[in-house]
Amino acid sequence: MKKKKKYTLRKFINDIHLWLGIASGIILFLVCLSGTLLVFQEEIEAIFTEEISIHPEGEKLISIENLKEKLSEEGLVTRVTLKEDATLPYEFTVKTSPKERHGSTFFVDQYTGEYQKEPESSAHEFMMTMFKLHRWLLLEVPVGRPIVGVATIIFFFISISGIVLWFPKKMKWKNFKPGFKIKFSANWKRINHDLHNTLGFYACVFLIIMCLTGLCWSFEWYREASSAVIGTKVFNRGGGPSFTSDPDVGSKSLNDIITIGKNEFNYQGDIRLNFPKDEKDVYSLNFYDSSNFSPVTSDELVIGQNGEILHKEIFSEKAANVQIASLIKPIHTGQIFGNFSKIIYFLACLIATSLPITGTIIWINKLKKKSKKKKSRKVMV
Repeated sequence: MKKKKKYTLRKFINDIHLWLGIASGIILFLVCLSGTLLVFQEEIEAIFTEEISIHPEGEKLISIENLKEKLSEEGLVTRVTLKEDATLPYEFTVKTSPKERHGSTFFVDQYTGEYQKEPESSAHEFMMTMFKLHRWLLLEVPVGRPIVGVATIIFFFISISGIVLWFPKKMKWKNFKPGFKIKFSANWKRINHDLHNTLGFYACVFLIIMCLTGLCWSFEWYREASSAVIGTKVFNRGGGPSFTSDPDVGSKSLNDIITIGKNEFNYQGDIRLNFPKDEKDVYSLNFYDSSNFSPVTSDELVIGQNGEILHKEIFSEKAANVQIASLIKPIHTGQIFGNFSKIIYFLACLIATSLPITGTIIWINKLKKKSKKKKSRKVMV
């Protein structure tokens, strides 16, 4: 009589990996598929949007004050982004109605004063659908958000168990080698297994990072726990020190304010300037160094309306935990290192989208194999 095989720890991990994958497969497929497209959301929308450019040859810049005053006809002007590239227009943010949370973007020709509202991409609605699918599965937010959150937790454990299962039973180099490559000369079942095993291994680190950061949007308790672990608040919007201007001291022009900022940060790059809300409020400026490997980090400057520098913060000098907490979103989306990290994230998400499919095929093949064995045993009896 044949001895029954022992139920080992590896078998237990394999079962966890299998059944968690089956339970969450469809949800993970949809979340990962939409995430793959969202990596290049800006680029996709730009393809289907009319390009706006200007021709500055021989023309004189119009002052930002005059441009701001002209835009105030459209609503409350809250900020402006000055591009390093002189052929690109200024980007003003205007709240055209009290209901607008973030405001609308207006492109302004800084040489002629002509402006137009940012044209909506024909791909915008599709990408917004992908965003809602990724975040809430197109369901109501209170329903879809926790479902995606639970699926993300499951995906985290699937990724960890997948790494464990990738390691061979016997720790010898010759046993490791097959896990690093796909044997395309083999039959389709072996190729499918390698696609799941090998590609999953290469993508697992990035998938784990996406899981750990993505959960910050799903659960408040997780966000608070992450803040405690990191040592500073995650998504700390508006949580810094507050500053005020003395209205009796006088005020500087916007061009003077920008000049003061440029003198503090003597490098090339985009500048974002937030306008004061009232006579006691301050200017807040962000400077993006074009030579920086990360396009999403910026140095900050707070300037009073009289031109006094009230606060200066250089990103590279911040504590490591503060840097990490402020970069949760670009770390999750792949924007952290520009196109370099976006390409890596796109490939990782594409692999993640394929894993439920290749994993299900492996499971079905195993079921068929077991079924054939049972039939052969009955025939022998």
